[in-house]
Formats: sequence, structure tokens, C-alpha cells
Amino acid sequence: MGVPDAAFVALHAHPDDGFTANVTVDSAYRPDAAPLAEIGDESVADLAGVAETLDVTSRREIGSAAAPGLTQTLALTTAVNGVRRELTQSQVYLSLLDVHDPGRRVVVRLILTATAAQHDDVLEDFRDIVATVRPTPDTQNPSE
Repeated sequence: MGVPDAAFVALHAHPDDGFTANVTVDSAYRPDAAPLAEIGDESVADLAGVAETLDVTSRREIGSAAAPGLTQTLALTTAVNGVRRELTQSQVYLSLLDVHDPGRRVVVRLILTATAAQHDDVLEDFRDIVATVRPTPDTQNPSE
């Protein structure tokens, strides 16, 4: 699918003007103390390298101290397969903290990328996917 670090990729059934809205999910072990806003800034900086224009249109902390999260929405213009596109990305960052050592965490990132025109139509489906993400106990190693 061209997304080498993604653990999950979902494609929308109905492309908009030749662009297929998609959801990608990846994660990274982040033992550092970087706040989620800083991790979100890292994503913005990565996209800035390929985007013609890029604006963070919203950013909001979500969750709790035990399960922090961040949402941000980006508006960008970029070339996709040689075609200039106005895209919107909704990004959600969820911190999964080790119950025994909260300094150890994995940050799960879920990203919806859609044309600006189709974004609002597929946003609820994305929210449904985000709502399914939760840690599960390690049944193979109950002490973890």
C-alpha cells in the first residue's frame, strides 16, 4: 500500500475525484517524555517536507492523565501521483502507558486522509475506528 510502517490500512470504497480516502494506524515505543503535542509537531514537520501548503487547523488534548490523547486536523496541498490535491488529515494520538511503569509508553497514531471535499463525509467512520482502539491484557504473560 506504500505505507511501510503502518500496522493497518483501510481504504474507503468510494474515491473522490480519483483520490481514495484512507485510514492508517501505526505505533511507536516512546520512552521519552515528549508531550503528545510535540509528537504531533513531528508529524507536521514530516508532512511539511512533501506538502506545498500545510496548516494545522485544530488541535485538542483528549483523554485523561492515565490515558492521554491528542487530536489534530491538518489542511494540506500536495501532489499525489502527479495530481495536485487539497487534502485534510485528521490525526489521533493515543498514549498507552505501562501500568507498572508509566514512563514506558507506546503512542498509537491513527490518521484519516481524505480530499477536503470528502473529509466530513468519512469523518464519522474514522471516529468509529478510533473508538475501537484499546489495550488488551497480555493473556500469554499475565505479569505484564
